Amino acid sequence: MRRTTRYPVEGANSLWQVYKTVSFFKVFKNVLVILIARYTPFFGMKNWLYRTLLRMEVGERTAFAFQVVPDIMFPEMIKVGKNSVIGYNTTILAHEYLINEYRLGEVEIGDEVMIGANSTILPGVKIGEGAVVSAGTLVHRDVPAGALAGGNPMRIIYTKEEREARERKD
Repeated sequence: MRRTTRYPVEGANSLWQVYKTVSFFKVFKNVLVILIARYTPFFGMKNWLYRTLLRMEVGERTAFAFQVVPDIMFPEMIKVGKNSVIGYNTTILAHEYLINEYRLGEVEIGDEVMIGANSTILPGVKIGEGAVVSAGTLVHRDVPAGALAGGNPMRIIYTKEEREARERKD
């Protein structure tokens, strides 16, 4: 189960009411920062932009690949550990706007995590230290430390122990 907080709305769907939940100017600034970061080839600059202007927690030597999109509305709810790789065109969401409610949830990505290209991480999940998420995965629940996860819907392919056993055989 994802750890999200639910906020019911009445009337028009929650996305029509977005600026009641987050400032237009915050979203506008975040869009500009994310657009710059998506296209810059300098990892240090990306991390500085994310830490300083978006208030994300980003560990040292973490690399956000080309066109990664952190949450535009609530990037401060994203925490990424040190020496992790977030693959090309990955989206990290901390919000969900639905018809009758919206949900917010922190995303925690541990140290030395590998997220494959074109993955989507939903709000309220934790990806444990040393985990690997294969390309194109919809991360809709927690990934245990050291596990290999993949697919849509995501499933645990190997636990940490199974991965270590396979690596010893190679």
